[in-house]
Amino acid sequence: MAENRSSSNRQAKASPDQPLLRQGRSADPVPEEDRQEAPDATARIPAKGEGDEASVPADATGEAPTDSNDERVTAVEKTIAESRQRKLRLMLRQCDRVMLMDFDILAMPGWPDNYTVAVARRSRDIWLFCTLVAAITFLSGMTGFVPAWIAGGGFGAFVILLLFGLPAIRGLITRRPSYLDLIIKRRRMLQDARKHIAHLEGAEGLVWQCARLAEFNASLRATRYSELRALSERRAVPKHITRREHVRLYLMYLLEAEKAYGRAEKAFFEGHQQALDQGWESVAARSEGSA
Repeated sequence: MAENRSSSNRQAKASPDQPLLRQGRSADPVPEEDRQEAPDATARIPAKGEGDEASVPADATGEAPTDSNDERVTAVEKTIAESRQRKLRLMLRQCDRVMLMDFDILAMPGWPDNYTVAVARRSRDIWLFCTLVAAITFLSGMTGFVPAWIAGGGFGAFVILLLFGLPAIRGLITRRPSYLDLIIKRRRMLQDARKHIAHLEGAEGLVWQCARLAEFNASLRATRYSELRALSERRAVPKHITRREHVRLYLMYLLEAEKAYGRAEKAFFEGHQQALDQGWESVAARSEGSA
């Protein structure tokens, strides 16, 4: 009894803020089976994210090998190079006839200029006038309108002027070509130029196919060549070449196309060499087969 009172007094003297603890019964013993299945309390639980790197694939961590990416990039570059070589090969094949151009035929260096033609025309007009006067004088003498000796002189002058009109006789007197010779020379040179243009144009047309070479020479896009390109597309260029200015325009276009052709050929062989350096045998083989 005294012990109970002393314990109750000690509990009453304790601070009201402290909890009152009473002794309970002992814990039940754990069965042997549950003790084996329970995890070890001393085992360390891995921290959050500590074992993630081992389970995550290498590609997701950003440290994956780049072999597959390099192969895809190489495949794309190879496809682009092959397409580029195919395009250049088509350009060169369509415009290869530009290398057959004969500059002397299209330039027409011996073309008679307008001054020479004008002088020859004036000489011809004077010759015709003198011949006509001599013929009238001779005919007037036959009718008795003028004296006979004047008519005879007119007849002699008429014969001499007629002989002077013959090329063989005129060549003994002067080296200057006649107006008729200059006209014939112009027509012959223009006809030769038209035949050469018809040979260059062929059945498909050369000018409008060379327009694709404007990538290597922007001068081919000039407006002054627009009508020429349209005529070439209709295969009607030789029919519309009737003046020297037309031939000169065609020659200027071919000179620009020849310059662009040289640049395209250089780019083609550079692409072929690059394919050999990269080890792209398919691209290089196709380039060799059509170069």
